[in-house]
Amino acid sequence: MLAAAREREALDVECGSISEAVAEADTVVVAAPVGMLPEAVAEALDAAAHDCVVTDVGSTKRAIVAATHDERFVGGHPLAGAETAGVQHARADLFDAATWYLTPTGTTSGLLYERLHRTIAALGAQPAAIDAADHDRVLAAVSHLPHVLANVLVAQAGEALPTGAEHLPATGPSFRDATRVAGANSAIWSDIYLSNADALAERIDAAIARLAGVRDLLRGRDRAGVTAWNDAAAADRRSLLEAGLAGGAVHELRVSVPNRPGVVARVALELGRAGVNIVDMALHPAPDMSEGVIALWVAGDREADRAAELIGALDLPVARA
Repeated sequence: MLAAAREREALDVECGSISEAVAEADTVVVAAPVGMLPEAVAEALDAAAHDCVVTDVGSTKRAIVAATHDERFVGGHPLAGAETAGVQHARADLFDAATWYLTPTGTTSGLLYERLHRTIAALGAQPAAIDAADHDRVLAAVSHLPHVLANVLVAQAGEALPTGAEHLPATGPSFRDATRVAGANSAIWSDIYLSNADALAERIDAAIARLAGVRDLLRGRDRAGVTAWNDAAAADRRSLLEAGLAGGAVHELRVSVPNRPGVVARVALELGRAGVNIVDMALHPAPDMSEGVIALWVAGDREADRAAELIGALDLPVARA
């Protein structure tokens, strides 16, 4: 696995160059600010072997997926890390139980997607297939908008300082927690904001509308409305937390598929849209490569039933092992 740095001279590759390192790899992970990813991924693909899978770890996916149509490329985004940077902050458990989004397309090689899925699972992460556009809409709401709001909150707090004061008075943990990501590294986040500008602007507009609704409740001294608004937020938070919990027995599903481009991506994305997590997967091609079987392992009885139902709706034979 290889990480591509923003500054070429900052990348210390023992074998002498990025091209030489990539040529010897079977899996390449490109890590760079999202504005540089199309060029960096293209360079990696040019140097990679025909059976090498190339992925990235960018926080937005539409631009890089639209720019790259090579069957060896699978867009990726691990939801892991912190504001800290540098080798001194490395952690062996960085990816433990972390969701790692993958964005396969109709041109993605099924065999290479399977390899990447298994590699990521071996790191302790939980691979999850998602459409690139859906990824960017979701991340605009749950990651990029919180950064925007954190920046706004610290700016407003600064304006609230009494004249002549040099620092804020003592504050509770809510302000600290809500502004933890304020002023994140501009070398990274300016690219993220701009590469997801449309989806993020929509979320900002929605947030403005919600804030306006709360403002009207407050100005109207509407106690019942304020209470209902706050209680609804508590219920929404519980639902979001519960949606992220997975468990139960692991079930194996075996799907018979023809050997045609995009069939693995089609199955993975269909389950991903329904929130069914594929714990593990394996491909078993026929000797003549005309067809094969996708073995999928899914956690939970209901999830396995739902997966079988969704795959059956794709007109693909599926059996519980």
